[in-house]
Amino acid sequence: MPRWVIHLDLDAFFASAEQLTRPTLRGRSVVVGGTGPRGVVAGASYESREYGVRSAMPMSQARRLLPAGAVILPPRFRLYERLSKRVFDVVSSVAPVLERISLDEAFAEPPSLAHATIDEVTAFAEDLRARIRAETGLTASIGAGMGKQVAKIGSDRAKPDGLLVVPPGAEREFLAPLPVRALWGIGPVAEANLRTIGVKTLGELANLPESDAVATLGGAVGRELRKLAGGTDDRPVAERGEAKQVSAETTFDVDVVDLARLRAEVRRIAVGAHARLVKAGRVARTVVIKLRHTDMSTVTRSETTASPTDDLEQLAATAERLLLDPAQFGGVRLAGVAFSGLSVPHQDALFTLTVPAASEPVVATEPSPGGAAPVSSSGWRPGDDVVHAEFGTGWVQGAGHNRVTVRFETLASGPGVARTFEQSDPALTRGEPWDCLE
Repeated sequence: MPRWVIHLDLDAFFASAEQLTRPTLRGRSVVVGGTGPRGVVAGASYESREYGVRSAMPMSQARRLLPAGAVILPPRFRLYERLSKRVFDVVSSVAPVLERISLDEAFAEPPSLAHATIDEVTAFAEDLRARIRAETGLTASIGAGMGKQVAKIGSDRAKPDGLLVVPPGAEREFLAPLPVRALWGIGPVAEANLRTIGVKTLGELANLPESDAVATLGGAVGRELRKLAGGTDDRPVAERGEAKQVSAETTFDVDVVDLARLRAEVRRIAVGAHARLVKAGRVARTVVIKLRHTDMSTVTRSETTASPTDDLEQLAATAERLLLDPAQFGGVRLAGVAFSGLSVPHQDALFTLTVPAASEPVVATEPSPGGAAPVSSSGWRPGDDVVHAEFGTGWVQGAGHNRVTVRFETLASGPGVARTFEQSDPALTRGEPWDCLE
């Protein structure tokens, strides 16, 4: 009998966490991310996705797509970490070895599923999804199959709030019609290279002669991706250590010999690495660039900032500043960008995803998605956690004109009452992101 691997992915995790702990937001379009001129979307509720909003999208573009009454909030990574721990504590009780990919997804190979039938796997996964919902309030989608790749794609196709079990022996048929980008390890460059030889689907990649796969994608990589496209995946599920860096790199079809083009390419690569940084819920202190010369020699350069950040503009500008001019260095066949010195944002308000410019809205609750109150002179801003001496735990819904409006609600309270106070009211104090869980 085959082994069974499951991939669990929390649905729209960042936005769902906000809707869970701020009940007024349930059923509404919610976007989590940076609200400054160069802010990016860290997460979007399914209500927002119906309008085309996606993670890693510029927030300026998301605002144009959002309907009236949509809500834009700064991230609360410390809250997301606590909720993530609750979820994976549940999963660990039935699957002791977890390969955590990020705050919201993980692989597991539950011991109880050894030699299990399809019906038993289905019952196990449905029970696990029900337990997660009952014990945390969050929904998870699960994919199950003989290998990690099939399980991962299964959970993607099961979203939202679904389950997909790929029967043993059906892997090749399941994967065949999917576009090559569905496979982990195939990015835009590899996709373009495959397209030049007429390969657009995983079925076509699986049927490609090995020599052609190697010539197009490289030696070990070409062989491995061709094998995965055919449904063969014996990679083990193993615990991961804490990520030390996130990175992205590209091998160019033609060596880059112009500094202006190299800068443009490195900025694009930095955007990809930044998306992984945001998904991991981390900030970085060090930017590293890697340049591989035409003769295969490699140069790496790095710069460390005084404080960690997730500011895309700052990180990308640092990467560009580290570049060497190909006119002096020689043609560049590969470029990479890595962000290291990772940490959790210990004070959410310090980081770009959470700090808007004074003229930028945070919560769009008025008829126009751009019509929310700006950051107030007192320092209160929409989305801040608040504790009031009399009314308890809440969050700032709007601030301005020496007033601050607080919605008092928590995970267990149901939609709460909004009250307005003087900004300097001594009964108002700053809360912690996890206060809403009590």
